[in-house]
Amino acid sequence: MSVTARRVLLLLLAALGAYVGIWAYFLTGSWYRSFPGFGLRWLPVLGPYNEHLSKDVGALYLALAVLSACAAYAARDRRLSAVTGLTWLVFSVPHLIFHVRHLDMYGTRDQILNVVALGLFVVAGAVLTVPVGDRRPAARDRDDARR
Repeated sequence: MSVTARRVLLLLLAALGAYVGIWAYFLTGSWYRSFPGFGLRWLPVLGPYNEHLSKDVGALYLALAVLSACAAYAARDRRLSAVTGLTWLVFSVPHLIFHVRHLDMYGTRDQILNVVALGLFVVAGAVLTVPVGDRRPAARDRDDARR
């Protein structure tokens, strides 16, 4: 993967993490009632509102956004990009599994959108862990090889 493509993917993850994180942490009630936005409401069917849980989710997404933004800034560092991808995978795979197991709460449209949206985070994380097409060693790798 080219450095530019890696940077774009990381910036997209940072933006999505910031979108969810800021909304969930600072506007917990609004986030709970109307996430993911665009007229959809996915959270109320999962159980009652919990401010603590909402703020924890917001903080988690903000942390992922910061990591992704830092990795985008240093997109030439394949290791940092791979660790960022792995971090998204550690979060996104169990998150997707939970939602796949609870799709019966939603109508067909929301079932499909849940799987697609959450599946894209898994794919993005996986893509970042694989150095496809990037055969040049990162600067740190070259420095390590010289020592």
